[in-house]
Amino acid sequence: MGRIEVKQKDTETFEVTVRETTTTTHLVNLSQDYYQKLTGGRISPETLIEKSFEFLLERENNTMILAHFDLPIIGDYFPEYEKSIVQTF
Repeated sequence: MGRIEVKQKDTETFEVTVRETTTTTHLVNLSQDYYQKLTGGRISPETLIEKSFEFLLERENNTMILAHFDLPIIGDYFPEYEKSIVQTF
């Protein structure tokens, strides 16, 4: 698996760099409501996003991940996302 780096840009926007064969950069929006829904505050927003990218990278190449998206959209593509991500922490 590639190296995932998450940097907070503002309260709800994170920049994610994935270093694999091709390095990609993604902007991810994470609302406080969705963060609380998934984590209950048990892990940091950065950790949630990192785990979400690990989930995505198990299913597709980093070059296929959208360049800019809201975190909940992962569930539109992978219905098992929320259940699976909650089980990782």
